[in-house]
Amino acid sequence: MKNHLIYTKCRMSYQADFIANLKYYRSIKGLSQAKLAELCNCQPATIGCIECARQFPSFDLLFKISDVLEINPADLFIRNASQSSFNTKAIMQKEFLPYVNKFIEEHF
Repeated sequence: MKNHLIYTKCRMSYQADFIANLKYYRSIKGLSQAKLAELCNCQPATIGCIECARQFPSFDLLFKISDVLEINPADLFIRNASQSSFNTKAIMQKEFLPYVNKFIEEHF
C-alpha cells in the first residue's frame, strides 16, 4: 500500500509538471489549444483534456506535440519549465545583476 501511494504521488507530480510545461511551451509558441491540436492532427478537446488532467497523451501524440513545440519530449516531464524560468530570472536579478552593475560603474 505504501509503495502504491509513493507511485501515485510521483505520477501526480510528473503529470503536474507535464501539464505546466505543455501550457508553458505552447504559450511561448503563441499557440492556442485548438491550433496545437490542428498541428498535431488531433481534436481540440484532446489538448484541453490533457491540460486539465482528464486524459493522457498517447506516445505518438507526445512526439507530435514535442515536434510542433520544437522541444525534446523529455522537456515536457523533467521540471516545471515556467517555474524554472521564473526562478532563473529571479536569481539573475538578485545575484548576477548587481555584479554587472558594479562592473559597469567601475569600468565605464
